[in-house]
Amino acid sequence: MAAAETEAEGEEVAKLHLPAEIDWEMLDKSRFFVLGAALFSAVSAALYPAVVLKTRLQVCHPAPPSACAAAAAILRREGLLGFYRGFATSLAGTVPARTLYMAALEVTKSTVGTATIQLGVSETTASAVASAVAGLSAAVAAQVVWTPIDVISQRLMVQGHHRLTRKYLGGIDAFRKIVASDGIRGLYRGFGMSILTYAPSNAVWWASYSLSQKLIWSGIGYYLCRLRFGFEEQEYGNSSGGAVKPEHRTVVVVQGLSAAMAGGAAALVTMPLDTIKTRIQVMEGGKEGPMTIGRTVRSLIREGGWSACYRGLGPRWASMSMSATTMITTYEFLKRLSTKKQEGFDI
Repeated sequence: MAAAETEAEGEEVAKLHLPAEIDWEMLDKSRFFVLGAALFSAVSAALYPAVVLKTRLQVCHPAPPSACAAAAAILRREGLLGFYRGFATSLAGTVPARTLYMAALEVTKSTVGTATIQLGVSETTASAVASAVAGLSAAVAAQVVWTPIDVISQRLMVQGHHRLTRKYLGGIDAFRKIVASDGIRGLYRGFGMSILTYAPSNAVWWASYSLSQKLIWSGIGYYLCRLRFGFEEQEYGNSSGGAVKPEHRTVVVVQGLSAAMAGGAAALVTMPLDTIKTRIQVMEGGKEGPMTIGRTVRSLIREGGWSACYRGLGPRWASMSMSATTMITTYEFLKRLSTKKQEGFDI
């Protein structure tokens, strides 16, 4: 009886036809990068206020009673423009950084995925491994461009809100003053911590995203398939009963939910590293010399114990979850817009 039910369920699951994965070779590269620059710039603009709030909370001493209180203070003292300090600098770095990130991500995922499958690894494991390695390489590649942009934009975000920050007239002025005082090395302050923060975070994020999608489709997707909710009937192969294909909105919901889960988990795990990185990048060392990891950690513990490492967790959690959901749905949409026309390929 149980065996018969299992067999019947297996036949139902086999009828679920998911959209094919789009790899690097299937993309029109020029369209991919041009549309990507426009789409991700718009997404960055929408999410930037949460980044400003998170950064202010990480360096502010004494700490505000809550993230809402900090947001209200910014709005009261600086108006809406206070939430966009350093945005022009950040936007200037978004295009080259995202270009490097997407290229490294897709090339690595395609290469590692193919190589892993050839070794006889299951498709699910191969997908998770390829996604993790791709996320790692993409994060490292992007940080070469993003760290200097991050240093400048974050200093503009917090200037005047901590005794160990300088005053700048804008992004270009900040660039000149940082190079004049610390050389090019000053633009890469916190580069090591950035790698330690974003490389494992991206590896975990992409692997979790890949696995989350498979879990959701095999769980919720199975029951939705049986109810025919958010799915449409189609004929595939020689199956007498045909097959069901998820509607576009169903695919987007599953992708968004998977991204939010992966983004929230990554935010929680890497929050202390992000707080240390931010302080190293924006705070001057004073007479005691440049800020180091050890000195930063000691300063945080003096200010509020280990919990100080989690200042700004709420905004960062919200920012990363919303960013992950928005970015991945935009990213998957971008890939489908940029796909070369191929016979027999169903997107």
